Amino acid sequence: MPVTVVVGAQWGDEGKAKIIDLLSKEHSHVVRYQGGHNAGHTVVVGGERYALQLIPSGVLYDHVVPVIANGVVVDLPTLFDEIDALETRGHSCERLVVSSRAHLIFPWHQAHDAIAEAMRGDDKIGTTLKGIGPAYADKARRVGLRVGDVVDESTFAVNVRARAEAEDGELRAKGGERLDVDAIVDRFVELGRRVAPYVADTVSFLHEALERGEHLLLEGAQATFLDLDHGTYPYVTSSNPIAGGASVGTGIGPREIGRVVGITKAYTTRVGSGPFPTELLDDDGDRLVDVGKEFGTVTGRRRRAGWLDCVMLRHAVRLNSLSELALTKLDVLDGFDEIEVCTSYELEGVPVRGYPDRVDVLARVTPVYETVAGWSGPLGDVRAPDALPDGARHLLDLVQREVGVDVGVVGVGADRDDYFHWSAAT
Repeated sequence: MPVTVVVGAQWGDEGKAKIIDLLSKEHSHVVRYQGGHNAGHTVVVGGERYALQLIPSGVLYDHVVPVIANGVVVDLPTLFDEIDALETRGHSCERLVVSSRAHLIFPWHQAHDAIAEAMRGDDKIGTTLKGIGPAYADKARRVGLRVGDVVDESTFAVNVRARAEAEDGELRAKGGERLDVDAIVDRFVELGRRVAPYVADTVSFLHEALERGEHLLLEGAQATFLDLDHGTYPYVTSSNPIAGGASVGTGIGPREIGRVVGITKAYTTRVGSGPFPTELLDDDGDRLVDVGKEFGTVTGRRRRAGWLDCVMLRHAVRLNSLSELALTKLDVLDGFDEIEVCTSYELEGVPVRGYPDRVDVLARVTPVYETVAGWSGPLGDVRAPDALPDGARHLLDLVQREVGVDVGVVGVGADRDDYFHWSAAT
């Protein structure tokens, strides 16, 4: 299996970075294939916390080549803040490779993002205001500037100025503030000079690695139900986090992909607006947020929380061709007397077949739960399935039965080593 894809199976924040960090041990390259700096991946190593936004999680291993592929939109100031922070802590980023085909984010993208969200009033999407959507929109309009453009410095400066002047007029027509065009040109020429040594044709670079027999791990940001095509539109991101997006975002064809790992929490969370059938607006929901530290890595926003939804997970298996699940944060459920797991939906008392394709229907379904007995003892020190309490074993068995694929890895804490393997023992 030369290529493994890791994808979030819910609405994001499932703990992908922990699983990617674990899988990085057996891969030579870790490749980010879509999204931008709106996605925060957190890894805890030896009690030290690393919050990564653009650089792939595998950077913490000396043998891994971290790659930012063509499907990503890159904010250069954030990229270098991240590089500087990692190198200050002793982690070299000299191995980093950035695709020449990746698109760049500029200050006008963030300004457009803020204006558009403000104009939505009470119908806000919940965007992080990082300029991700407008950057992808420019890519689709074929007016975007790409990372490879920085190599020709004089032409890059001319093109940045032309785009900045055009965007300045559009923004002011919408009531936005004037752009400092000269400052933007100067800053991005300097940033372009700094990023140039990292730039490469990553499609060729990755295929050459495959030809040498090396193993690649493709890392998605956000998650299945934030996918532009298959998520809860319009409350979605601006790219395709699903496994199919890994091929588009890297240039690696689907025949090379042998393993697709879907990441799910032992419960469900989402950020921002949109329907959430199993959301808990009570003390149990507050407890999940507090114990699970459910606040955004990038934004600090409080996440909405609810019980695990197996209807979602079954659909995620279909969309991504998941070969297995990795279930994180099982320890957050310590101490609940009872734990609910959604196994189906009803709409006005009538069973709903599958996952609704319309958000208005999803907003009106009622979850049907199966109750699992809770457990009292903490799971943080569990490193083998036979050490689990009966309730936790029942929960994992239930998930496997309902979803139809094995749970491989189970996370029981924030640190790198807080996990055990499940399906092999069952």
